[in-house]
Amino acid sequence: MKAKGTSAQTALKRVGVFSRKLSKLPNLKDLIGAEEIVFFPRSSEAEGLDAVIAWGNKPNTRRPAAFAHRHGVQLIRLEDGFLRSVGLGVSGEPPLSIVVDDVGIYYDASAPSRLERFLIGGQSPDPLDDADLQDRARGCIERVVSEGLSKYNNAPARPVDLPPTETSRVLLIDQTAGDMSLQYGNMTPQRFQEMVQAALVENPKAQILVKTHPDVLAGKRKGCIAKFTDNRVHWIATPASPQALLSQVDKVYVGTSLLGFEALMAGCEVVCFGGPFYAGWGLTDDRSQLPRRTKARSLEQVFAAAYILYSRYVSPIDGQPTQIETIIDHLARQRQGFERNAGHFVCVGFRWWKRPLIRPFLSAPGNRVDFVSDADQAAAKLTLDHRTRYVVWGRKETPAIDALARRTKSKVWRMEDGFIRSVGLGSDFTPPASLVLDEAGMYFDPTQPSDLENILQTTNFSDAERTRAQLLRHSVVSTQISKYNVGDTASFTVDASPDQRVVLVPGQVEDDASIRLGCVDIATNTDLLAAARRCCPDAFVIYKPHPDVVSGNRKGRIDAHKRNELADMVVEDVSIHRCLEVVDEVHTMTSLTGFEALLCGKRVVVYGLPFYAGWGLTTDSHKCERRTRTLSLEELVAGVLIRYPRYLHPQTGAFTTPEVIIEYLSTQREQSSQIGLKTPWLMRQLRKLWMAFKSSRKTR
Repeated sequence: MKAKGTSAQTALKRVGVFSRKLSKLPNLKDLIGAEEIVFFPRSSEAEGLDAVIAWGNKPNTRRPAAFAHRHGVQLIRLEDGFLRSVGLGVSGEPPLSIVVDDVGIYYDASAPSRLERFLIGGQSPDPLDDADLQDRARGCIERVVSEGLSKYNNAPARPVDLPPTETSRVLLIDQTAGDMSLQYGNMTPQRFQEMVQAALVENPKAQILVKTHPDVLAGKRKGCIAKFTDNRVHWIATPASPQALLSQVDKVYVGTSLLGFEALMAGCEVVCFGGPFYAGWGLTDDRSQLPRRTKARSLEQVFAAAYILYSRYVSPIDGQPTQIETIIDHLARQRQGFERNAGHFVCVGFRWWKRPLIRPFLSAPGNRVDFVSDADQAAAKLTLDHRTRYVVWGRKETPAIDALARRTKSKVWRMEDGFIRSVGLGSDFTPPASLVLDEAGMYFDPTQPSDLENILQTTNFSDAERTRAQLLRHSVVSTQISKYNVGDTASFTVDASPDQRVVLVPGQVEDDASIRLGCVDIATNTDLLAAARRCCPDAFVIYKPHPDVVSGNRKGRIDAHKRNELADMVVEDVSIHRCLEVVDEVHTMTSLTGFEALLCGKRVVVYGLPFYAGWGLTTDSHKCERRTRTLSLEELVAGVLIRYPRYLHPQTGAFTTPEVIIEYLSTQREQSSQIGLKTPWLMRQLRKLWMAFKSSRKTR
C-alpha cells in the first residue's frame, strides 16, 4: 500500500504517537511542525493522520511502524539533534534540537535516511552546492569550534589535564553499550577491539588516549572499550569538553560517535571503524564498506546537510521554531557563563532569602558554591586555596574576609543587583534577572576603580557593539523598562506653564552605599531637592521618592512641609519612565534614574559621582580623576548593560541577554498583580515570605 502523508521536510497537521514518554517531550509539536498530536490513535483514526512518529529505531518502535504500514500512514523517526542541549538527555534535560526523518534514521548505515539522501544528491540544482549555504555552514563550524560546543555542553571548558608527551596524541572514542548507532553502524564488541589494536599498531610512538562517554561518567550507561593495560594509554575518566580535548590531539579513532565529526571540524585526522553519517564522503579513513556513499563532499556540505537541512531547532526561551545560529548563541552563552564561574565560590554573610536567588548566577558544571556566615566559619569548615573566590554583597567593609583572601592568595568579589532587575522590589525578595559581580570594586563606589569603570575607560567598542547598544537603548525606552518596574504606568500631566522647564528630582535611599561612597557635599534627599531648586528657581520641580522609601522598607523620607516648599509636585506610585516622559532634565545625587534619563535623551545634572558621570554625557558637580575618556551614549550603554552584568532568565534558569530580559520583564509587568508600594506592613511581610518560598523551591 502506498504510504500517504507528507515528507519530513513539510508541515504536518495531525500525527500519532504510541509512546507516552515521547508525547510528553517539551515543545514536540513545534519541533516536528505539527498542529495536533493524537496519543495512541485507534485504527478508526488512521485516516485523519498525516504521520506516525517514533523515537529512533529501537525495538519499542515496532508498534508505530506496524500501525503506519498497516494503514498506509507515513512513519517519521525522530532523534536528538547534533547540538542538543546543555545537560545530558539521560539526566532529563529536554532537547533544543531533533532530527526528523521520513526515510530512515541517520545512524542506520544499512539503509537509506533523509540525511544520506541529502548527501548523495540527485536534485538539480543540488542544494548543497549553494554558495550561501556553504558560507553559512562554514560560519557555524567556526563558532562551534571556537566556542567549544558539542552535542552536550555541560563539561568544564578548561583544557584536559594530560600527561606530557613529545610525540603525537591519538584519541580513541568509547561509546555506550547498547546504543542503536552501534547496532546499525556495524560496530560490535569485536570491532571495538579491532579499533584499539589498530590504533596501537598504526601509531607505535604516539600517546594513546581513551575518552569515556559522558553517560558512562554519569553512571547511566556502560562503555564498550574494555579496560586494558599499556604504558602508552591514558584513560580520560573525568568530564571534558570535546573541543577542548580535540584541540590537544592529532588523530581520532571512532566507531559511530558524533565526536568523530566534531574532530573533523577541529581539523583532526579521523579513522572510522563503523558507518556514521559523516563516513563515506571522502573526509575520513573508512574501515567499513559503505557502498551507497560514492560522492565526495566537503566538510561544509556535510555540516550543512546534517546540522542545517536535517535538524530542527526550538528556542530555549519560548520553545518556538528557530535557526541553528540561535542555538549556537545560546549554548555558547552558557559555556561562557560556566567558564566564568569555574572553581569555588564562598559567599559570605548573605541573608537566608538571598541565597537561593544568587546561587544560579554562580552555577557551572563541576564548580562549588558554599554559603557561610563569616570568615571564621569559612576557615573552619571549608578547604580554601588560591582558586577560592570570596563573594560579598555590596561594598560593606569586610576586613576579616580581606585578610582570609590574602592568606589564601585569592580574591574578594562584590555582588549587587543589575540595572534591569525585576518586576518588584529587591527589598520585597523579588528574584533578580540580573546581577553584577565585580572583582575590582563596585560600580557605585568612585573611591576606587571597578570592573565597570575599567570597561568604560579602556574598551575599544566595536561597531557591532555600538549598533547593538543603540537598539538596546531604543528597546529600553520604548518598553519603558527600568530597574524595578513598579508604579502606575498610566500617563500623567504636570501643571507647568508652556515655557516652563520641568525638572525631575529622584529621591534615594539615604543609608545606601552609593550615597555614602558616591556623594561629596550633598547626601540627603532634602539637600538634593534644595540644590535643584537653587539651580532652577523658576522651573517646575517634580520630586519622586525612592520606591523602597515609599514602601517603608528603607530610610529617606523628607519632612512633608519642607518637601512641599521645595517641590511643585510629588509623585510616588508612578513609574520612572512616565516621569521621564514629561520632564526636560533630571537632577540627582547618584540615582540610576540619571542613567535612564540619558537613555531618554534628557539633560542630567549630577551632584555626586555615579557610574555614568565623568564621561562627557552629564553636567557634573565633581570630577573623578580616573575617568579621562569621552564616551558616546552607545558606548556607555554597551559597557553598562551588555558587558558588565550577568543576566539569568527567571523561567529557564539559563544565562541570557539584556534584550531577552527586557522582553520578559515587559511581559511580566503586563501580567503582574504586584502589591502597591503603600501596602500595609503585614501584607508586605506575607508577600516576602511567599517570594522566598517560591525562590527556594526553584533551586532544589
